[in-house]
Amino acid sequence: MLAKIISRSVTGLFTLLMVSLVIFVSTQFLPGDAAVTLLGDNATEEALSHLREELGLNEPAVTQYLRWVGGIVQGDFGVSQTLGLPIGTILGDRFIASLQLTILTILVAAIVAIPLGVLSAIGQGSTIDRTVLSISYLGISIPDFVFGPLLIVAFALPPLALLPSSGYVPLSDDPLAWLRHMILPVTALTAVLTAHLVRQTRSGMLEVLKSDYVRTARLKGLPERQVLWRHCLRNGLATTLTVLALDLGFVMGSIVVIEEVFAYPGIGRLTVFAIGDRDIPLIQATTLVIAATFVVANILADIAHSMLNPKLE
Repeated sequence: MLAKIISRSVTGLFTLLMVSLVIFVSTQFLPGDAAVTLLGDNATEEALSHLREELGLNEPAVTQYLRWVGGIVQGDFGVSQTLGLPIGTILGDRFIASLQLTILTILVAAIVAIPLGVLSAIGQGSTIDRTVLSISYLGISIPDFVFGPLLIVAFALPPLALLPSSGYVPLSDDPLAWLRHMILPVTALTAVLTAHLVRQTRSGMLEVLKSDYVRTARLKGLPERQVLWRHCLRNGLATTLTVLALDLGFVMGSIVVIEEVFAYPGIGRLTVFAIGDRDIPLIQATTLVIAATFVVANILADIAHSMLNPKLE
């Protein structure tokens, strides 16, 4: 297992290096001039030239990339061109807020989807199975950028006005207020994720229920509950848990839309702000952090799948 962890970690670092290169090259092709964006169209050529030199924009692209990557290795993401603050300071609170939203979404989706998927598989073809599948189809068919505003209209605006439609309160300041602000964005993110996990869990359980070793266990006269718990769940949920770990990265990508819809101060909304203001260092930092989260999630998913399926070692 240790060898696998080391191997996957090395692969993840190489992948992240390639991603950083793609991010850097992509930002170089953004339209416009960062110096003009910061100083305005009426800035003198002398001022623009001085700012380009100060930001290192006159240096070769390779030099800029190596300086950027070298800074990140040392924990220095640079300085935001629009905010004038160290990006590491800006990212800290934003990343924690997004991570809270992501983890809560994963937990809620798992708590809801896994039991429903197992129940649907056990009662294949029953009314419960058809109902669960119908709801999952509905969840998959409604995009989160549509479902989010619908939730705001239904629960945040009069006549109900039960929940806040935007903002964020740190958990340490007021747990109840934190939870109230999390309900709507988590619900919007959970809808599609739950539908996907339900179908994945059902598929995995059906495959296991039809396997030879489960058939043998039943022929031996083992109680159905024991067959399900001992022989079905561990193998049937192995793929589901792997997908759940991968969904951590998926949700980190999806929050870009949801955070903008709910004015949630996370890393996704910060990315939108950076793109709108053409803050290249901030764009590079936020997208790299989201990519790194996805890479780490992939590594964790791979390790979890190996632990649940020792035959893969």
